Amino acid sequence: SCDASQLCNCSSMGLDFIPPGLTAKITLLNLAYNRIKRIQSQDLQQAVNLRALLLQSNQISSIDEDSFQSLAKLELLDLSNNSLAHLSPLWFRHLFLLQHLHLQGNSYRDLGQSSPFSSLRNLSSLHLGNPRFSVIRQGNFEGIELLHKLWIDGSNLSQYEQGSLKSIKAINHMIINLRNSNIFSEIVRDCLHSVTWLEVTEIKLAVEKKSFVQNSTSPFRIQKLTFKEAFFTDQTLSRALVLLKEITSLKVLEAINCVLEGQGIWNTEEIARSGQSLVETITIKKVMIQNFHLFIDLQGMESQITKLKRLTITSSNVFMVPCKLARYFLSLLYLDFHDNLLVNNRLDETICEGSWPSLQILNLSQNSLKSLEQTAKYTSRLPTLNNLDISQNNFGEMPDACTWPKHLKYLNLSSTQIPKVTKCIPLTLEVLDVSGNNLKEFGLQLSNLKELYLTRNQLKTLPGAAPIPNLVALSVRRNKLNSFSKEEFESFRRMELLDASDNHFICSCEFLSFIQHEARLAQVLVGWPDKYVCDSPLAVRGAQVGAVHLSLMECHRSLMVSLICVLMFLVILLLVAVGYKYHVVWYLRMTWAWLQAKRKPKRAPPKDISYDAFVSYSENDSEWVENTMVRELEQACPPFRLCLHKRDFVPGKWIVDNIIDSIEKSRKTLFVLSEHFVQSEWCKYELDFSHFRLFDENNDAAILVLLEPIQSQAIPKRFCKLRKIMNTKTYLEWPAGEEQQRMFWENLKGALKS
Repeated sequence: SCDASQLCNCSSMGLDFIPPGLTAKITLLNLAYNRIKRIQSQDLQQAVNLRALLLQSNQISSIDEDSFQSLAKLELLDLSNNSLAHLSPLWFRHLFLLQHLHLQGNSYRDLGQSSPFSSLRNLSSLHLGNPRFSVIRQGNFEGIELLHKLWIDGSNLSQYEQGSLKSIKAINHMIINLRNSNIFSEIVRDCLHSVTWLEVTEIKLAVEKKSFVQNSTSPFRIQKLTFKEAFFTDQTLSRALVLLKEITSLKVLEAINCVLEGQGIWNTEEIARSGQSLVETITIKKVMIQNFHLFIDLQGMESQITKLKRLTITSSNVFMVPCKLARYFLSLLYLDFHDNLLVNNRLDETICEGSWPSLQILNLSQNSLKSLEQTAKYTSRLPTLNNLDISQNNFGEMPDACTWPKHLKYLNLSSTQIPKVTKCIPLTLEVLDVSGNNLKEFGLQLSNLKELYLTRNQLKTLPGAAPIPNLVALSVRRNKLNSFSKEEFESFRRMELLDASDNHFICSCEFLSFIQHEARLAQVLVGWPDKYVCDSPLAVRGAQVGAVHLSLMECHRSLMVSLICVLMFLVILLLVAVGYKYHVVWYLRMTWAWLQAKRKPKRAPPKDISYDAFVSYSENDSEWVENTMVRELEQACPPFRLCLHKRDFVPGKWIVDNIIDSIEKSRKTLFVLSEHFVQSEWCKYELDFSHFRLFDENNDAAILVLLEPIQSQAIPKRFCKLRKIMNTKTYLEWPAGEEQQRMFWENLKGALKS
């Protein structure tokens, strides 16, 4: 249960005893919320370096006298909410460094006959008492000289020996839960010279007759007195106000969650006779006054408020302050009426001419004000006002012009349901808060403005910097901001703090580049980097803006598309050039024609045969073909019908179709081979066109006539089919002698007839 720092958490583990095996390495041991009943002397003997021991909320009823003897370095001991019926000074006699001791919530009725804390010279905070705690005796706090905090649960305290707390020379903050008003008076008298801030809870004050300062001389130490969940009547409050004036050091009075049973009918004559109050700050929070609408105007209390500097009355159903009374707050600098029932027509009475003459800060937030124009007009009667909070009122709209206090520097208009800001806003402002108003834009000219708060609005861009040139701090948190540019950011020359967190950022390449490479942003952005998260693209949604890195393709998409288009164009251009050079178009057309021809019957019907042979030859050999071969074959008996491209091709018909049709209408195909033939591109096409069908059928329809000697190895590789046929079939050679020529013709005629 221990971490690397030797902080051991064994809470809520159902332990019945302190676990054995504790070592000197442990610095914090948490055994709270278990079922431990007893602490024995050997349980903590080895934990010599323990600094914090938490044993609250167990069932401890017995502690051996030397259980804490080895814990000389202990600084915090919590034994609260156990079953200790008494406290022994022997438990704490070796805890010289103990600073915090919690003993509240046990079952002891008193602290013993002497002080259980006499050895605790370094004690800083002490918590003690319980619902059964009833007696405090003199000497119970001997040995304690200085306390930062003393908390006593004395809800059923019935006996307090005078002078019991005087042994403590200084207590910064004392909190006591007390219901006995007589004991309250005794404690106040004992604490006049030691306690700085006294806080009393659950007390029901009685009409006190004795002075709080009898037999005591000033200067006193007590400066602040707080009542929480206390109960007052008109009579007890009147008397308390008189008696508290005797404590000349008292500057702050607080009443929180208290109840006043009365209508403000106080003994103002006695209060006035007792002299002027020296209290400078009064705070009243959530005070319930039964039938508050019947509460009178406190006439006669004017002399008691002239020195008051700070007044806070919140959540207490205040609906007005009489004008006559308001004019006597001559020294008041701060007034807080947050969460009350002020309305505009009552505000005219509350802030009348001549009232609150020194007021600088006014809080009227969360009331029932409806007219911003009237609110501004009434507050303009306050000559020294520079800070005004009228947030959380339902104004609904903002007029085009307003009259404000001449020196107003701070204005809070947040959550006031205004749809847009107008020139009603005073030009003197240095701080403006218009958060939570669904504003879609902000373009006011406010040259003195230093801080602008636009949180929870509908802004899509940062406001322009030109109208607010001196802006130091800007908050656009939780708006509809997608991004902001380097130019927008740098236009705010004096910007020190920018809160743009909790927006839905589009993490574009430009935005990411600016965010990640602007060195000053990390010092300026509030909540960086945790509160700045990408909303799109989808691939990086939820990622921190500072950690996102997009690819080159994502960042320069248009450039990459342009490059791809250029590359594709160059490839197409290259293919066109290659195709043109190597006649690819011809090959494609030839392939298409062959595929078309493949669908036709293998051999045309006999009635469609028009020629005995289709003659394929080079133009350079046309003289021999046309003058020699044609004459010999077509004038033979019986004559042969030959198909020549010059003579028999159909004009205007595609040459490929002419070749294929002629081959199909001829029984044989006669190739006149020569050097010219194999060097001619045209002959190559013609040979391929004709051979597609002839060679595919594996028949003997081809007749080769070699007009001059050709070695098959000398035939170019592109005439691959010709080379193959010459290597596998017999061909006729044109002889030089006449005798051989007659034999040649006979053989050729025989081949044509076969």
